[in-house]
Amino acid sequence: MLFLLDGTTPDVNRARTRHNVPMADVLVLVAHPDIARSRVNRALAAQARLLPSDAVEVRDLYALYPDYLIDVEAEQAALAQARSVVWLHPVQWYSMPALMKLWVDDVLAFRWAYGPGGRALAGKCLWLVVSTGGSETSYQEVGSNRHPFDSFLPAYRQTGELVGMRFLDPLVFYGAHKAEAHAVHAHAHAFAQRLLALAGEARAGDAAPQPAVAADERRITDD
Repeated sequence: MLFLLDGTTPDVNRARTRHNVPMADVLVLVAHPDIARSRVNRALAAQARLLPSDAVEVRDLYALYPDYLIDVEAEQAALAQARSVVWLHPVQWYSMPALMKLWVDDVLAFRWAYGPGGRALAGKCLWLVVSTGGSETSYQEVGSNRHPFDSFLPAYRQTGELVGMRFLDPLVFYGAHKAEAHAVHAHAHAFAQRLLALAGEARAGDAAPQPAVAADERRITDD
C-alpha cells in the first residue's frame, strides 16, 4: 500500500526501527536487473559498500524486491534520514529500469514527497549515476541515438525539482559493454570519493537551503 496518502505524518524513527533501516548521510539506490552480470554498476555498488555505514547506505532494489512488492514505508524511512540520494542504474531505452520507475511511482507519494504538505525530500540532493551501452559519440546528432545525453534528462530533473530536491550534475559512464577494466576501476574510485564528499558536505551543513515546493493539486486516481 502507499504510505501517507491520507496526509498524516509518519513516525519515521519507529519505521526505521521496525524495518531495520540504518542511518546514513548518503543513500545509494542501486537498480540493475542483473547485477551479477554487470561490470560498471556492480563495481560502483561494491565501492560504495566499502565506505563507512554511517556515511553511505546502499540499497539494492532488485535484491530487496525481486517480486516488485516495494516496502514503501521502509523506503521512505531511508529517504527521510539521508541528506543526499543517489540513483545508480544502467540506462535502458533512454530511461530507468522498470523497478526503479515503480519505486518512483510508489515511494514518492502524494502529500509525502509532493503536493499539499509533501516536503519530506525538500532541500536534499539527488545525484543520477548511470551507465550506457552506447559510446559517448553515439549520443550526438550524427550518432545512433541522435541526441546528446542531456536531452534524455528532463524527466529526471523535473522529478527532482517537483519534490524540492537539488538535481546534481549526473555522472555518466559511456560504452559499459566494451570498457576496459582499468577504466571501470578508476570510475568506481572517483564515484566513492564523490560519495564521501557528499557525506562530508551534509555533515558540515553545506546542503542547499530548502526550496519552495509548489503544491500539486492533482487528484489521486486508480489509473
